[in-house]
Amino acid sequence: MAAVGVVSEREADWSGGFSAPCVRNREPILSVLAEVLATSHRVLEVGSCTGQHAAAFATALPHLLWQPTDQALYVPGLRANLQQNAPANVLPAKQLDVQCDTWPAGDYDAVFTANTLHIMSLVQVEATFLGVGNLLRSESLFLIYGPFNYGGAYTSASNQAFDVSLQRRDPLSGIRDIEYITSLADRHALKLVNDFAMPANNRLLVWRKK
Repeated sequence: MAAVGVVSEREADWSGGFSAPCVRNREPILSVLAEVLATSHRVLEVGSCTGQHAAAFATALPHLLWQPTDQALYVPGLRANLQQNAPANVLPAKQLDVQCDTWPAGDYDAVFTANTLHIMSLVQVEATFLGVGNLLRSESLFLIYGPFNYGGAYTSASNQAFDVSLQRRDPLSGIRDIEYITSLADRHALKLVNDFAMPANNRLLVWRKK
């Protein structure tokens, strides 16, 4: 969940390879993934952090081969957590800095990321869409979980307070406008096909490669 090596305040209680927010949000996310990824086979996760999502989703969806990734600094801990907790359909974690590294080769028909875009700079957000656009073949899916603004406005007071805290810590971070993300996706032949409302004022966006 921390693709750029920054843990957001929603993951602030992460400790010793455990994220409480990850436990809280995995069931709502899984309810969508079970439907949307029913016919998918190979998933690349960007910013796997503790690996809890990878382990939980791969266990519940055994038809998927799940590839976790994160920045080099976090890969050893991620691998150790997955060795203890992940099922056989989770592959060994790979290094991926979305801006600097070559993206893992593979016949992926879905990319998933959670709570990453708001802790990235805009350059890193754009690098993410470039990497996903180059990686996915036609009809493959890109799924993004996290908070977004609509019409330039916050969807809740809590999201506004969260955004202020993000930018206080890192001025390059912040909750992104859905309109900006949509225009960016369009540059890389990604079409928004679903926008699911999630608990705690989050969304799960599903894009399909044209």
